[in-house]
Amino acid sequence: MKFEALLHGNFSSLGKAVTDWTEMIDKLESLKWDAEEVLQGRAKKADWAGENATVTREFVTKTAKEFGDAYNQAVTIRNILQDTRSELISYRDELKRTISTAQKEKNLTVVPSGKGWTIQMNIHPDRAGKGVDLPEHNQADMEDLSGDIKRIVKNATESDTSAAQVLRMLTTQTPYGFSEAYYQDRDHAAKAIADADKIVKLAKKDPSDLTNTQLVQINTALDNYKDDPLFAERFATGLGPKKTLEFWAGVADPYQGSYDPGRGDIAKKLQKSLGTTIGTATLSDSSGMQVWESKMVELGPQRLEIDHAGNPQGFQVMSNLMRFGEYDKTFLTNYGNDLIAYDKKHNSKDLPYWTSNADTADLNFYGKSDRGRDPMNGFLEALGHNPEASTDFFAAPPGENDTVDRDSEVNENLKYLTKERVWRSDAPMGDPDKIVGYDKLGHALESATTGYAYDAPELNGKHPMVPGSADRRTAETAGVMEQVAYIYGGEDGPKLIHEQESISDSLGRMGAAYIDDINNSVSGISDNAGHDPSEFPAKYQGRAEFGNQGAIDFLSVLGQDEKSHGIVTTAEHVYSLSVLDDSPANSDAHYQRGKDALLTDAEVRGILDHSRVQQAETTYGANSEEANKSIAKSGEWGKYLIGTGVAAGVAMVPVPGSTGAAIALAPVATEAAGEMLNTFLGQKVDEAVDDANSDPVEKTQDARRKFFAAGADDMGKAYDQYFKDSRFADKADDDDLDRDLKDMYYGTGPNEDKYRGRPPYKKD
Repeated sequence: MKFEALLHGNFSSLGKAVTDWTEMIDKLESLKWDAEEVLQGRAKKADWAGENATVTREFVTKTAKEFGDAYNQAVTIRNILQDTRSELISYRDELKRTISTAQKEKNLTVVPSGKGWTIQMNIHPDRAGKGVDLPEHNQADMEDLSGDIKRIVKNATESDTSAAQVLRMLTTQTPYGFSEAYYQDRDHAAKAIADADKIVKLAKKDPSDLTNTQLVQINTALDNYKDDPLFAERFATGLGPKKTLEFWAGVADPYQGSYDPGRGDIAKKLQKSLGTTIGTATLSDSSGMQVWESKMVELGPQRLEIDHAGNPQGFQVMSNLMRFGEYDKTFLTNYGNDLIAYDKKHNSKDLPYWTSNADTADLNFYGKSDRGRDPMNGFLEALGHNPEASTDFFAAPPGENDTVDRDSEVNENLKYLTKERVWRSDAPMGDPDKIVGYDKLGHALESATTGYAYDAPELNGKHPMVPGSADRRTAETAGVMEQVAYIYGGEDGPKLIHEQESISDSLGRMGAAYIDDINNSVSGISDNAGHDPSEFPAKYQGRAEFGNQGAIDFLSVLGQDEKSHGIVTTAEHVYSLSVLDDSPANSDAHYQRGKDALLTDAEVRGILDHSRVQQAETTYGANSEEANKSIAKSGEWGKYLIGTGVAAGVAMVPVPGSTGAAIALAPVATEAAGEMLNTFLGQKVDEAVDDANSDPVEKTQDARRKFFAAGADDMGKAYDQYFKDSRFADKADDDDLDRDLKDMYYGTGPNEDKYRGRPPYKKD
């Protein structure tokens, strides 16, 4: 800022801008309230079905958010302008006071001169009136005055420049729409940018030369600012893509510098804060970040040509940073497509590419069995944190079929990762049984199918569900789920779920999330135009269609694994009870729907239980103690019911001992728990099967009998409760419904002649 502009500035235009923005804020606040409280509130409460249930609600939610972002951005801009105007007026007044004081006390004045100013005598003694005693001054007085003027102008320039810089970054964060960035004043925003510049200078040094104190300083700043959009973008663009990779590779390298056990602890914290900060930066749509992201993808296949961490490739380093935070969808898609294309060319069955002995990189500090050399693991974790990106990455190919029934209808990325890719252990000692990639793949698929990050706060068992937004399934997420069911319910399904052992809990959660659609397919309603679709109504537009046999095959594979069996069995039990709650036995229509729900529940439970028993006997031997214990343990699925809650049309099922989310979501037919659900949720687990553990010599047939008897008894209790005090109890007896339920359950249970679904897995 020029001296003359500050001296004579009245900043009325800036004041007018502040007034205009304040008026705009008042209008936006009203619109924001209308959008969030009225429009969105009504949308949440509306009893919509079909297309309105998803498209309109989604549109309303996004629109309400845009109004919120617009309001926040307007407040931020107003505050910055207001702070800047106040500061400039303050500096102007200080400048005038300083000049006035110099005139009175030192007979000095300051006048504009070119781009600066000149200090000169205010009144020459020759021109002073008679008897006027002019104050004296010396060279030191002139230098002091010059210093004061320089300081004031410098401060005003910094105020003006920092405001312009902040406003420019704010308005370029998104070319369209509004930025989520919010700052209470100019100083906070300017400090974020200044602090980013300081940390960039440190991070540009050779990591070997950085002391632990300096690394802690970097981590502290990144952790404090990890969600700050201006800091994140300034840091990322200031450091640059390649230097970002070199920095982390150097910090992570356990062999750089002198050995220091405390350095590893700092590096672990830094991996998370650095990764989260870079993720925040990618959410900016500025031209600078678009260039950054494009360059980072280009660096993926390239060796960094550094001495640290075994000279890793860009993919290996970046994938370990993106394990944390949320990354931009477009960046993840471009990055992932290039990574998979490169992986297909180099990761062969003959030789390990990423995890060879020649690759000494250790780039990940989270997970004992994951050194971070295989970049696919970190990338899939990133997808697991971004549902929109993962759903898009595994999107079903365009087609006209309602169900997926051939390989050509499967997304190429999904097909490669689930069936074709060679997955190898990346454990410190190369333990072949510790392949964490399957767990990461499960996380990505959970995100893609449920609409939630696999470890979202809502799923940790502590965060309350947000009413009205609990079920996030869409036609797009259902399209991914149909593919998952086709792959894991296919001929190779038993082999996949057993050899990809750590994916089973994720598959169980996915099955639970679509249990209503699975029931619809098992019932045959979706395959038979003569059935009433209202018996298992769709809760969102474009529901998943598995086909009758497809649903049965998928359930039979889920039933083979103890974890997925327990999760899906619980979800099935809860969902069926909710349908009975939604259709109390008080009318012909409700009776028919309740009857169909009970029969479908019996069939689904029979498929799951029969599959579980067959697998236990195949794995451990039909007459083995291990088989008896395995069957008995599977009979304890009721432990998942303890703590199950229902709200906003979704049941939250605890998953004890899970390595992923602590909660599995299962849709229910009612908004809240009714009489049936309240009767059975939280009941003590039926211990009828537990005796198998107490008698190690118990024969298999007895273990099977108790297991299925417990299942039949459980359904019998639901039957009795449903028809309790109902005039339709006699009709149910006349229809011999109780016998039909047992036949349906046992027919796909212990009766091997009527076995349905995929056969048990037999290890080669």
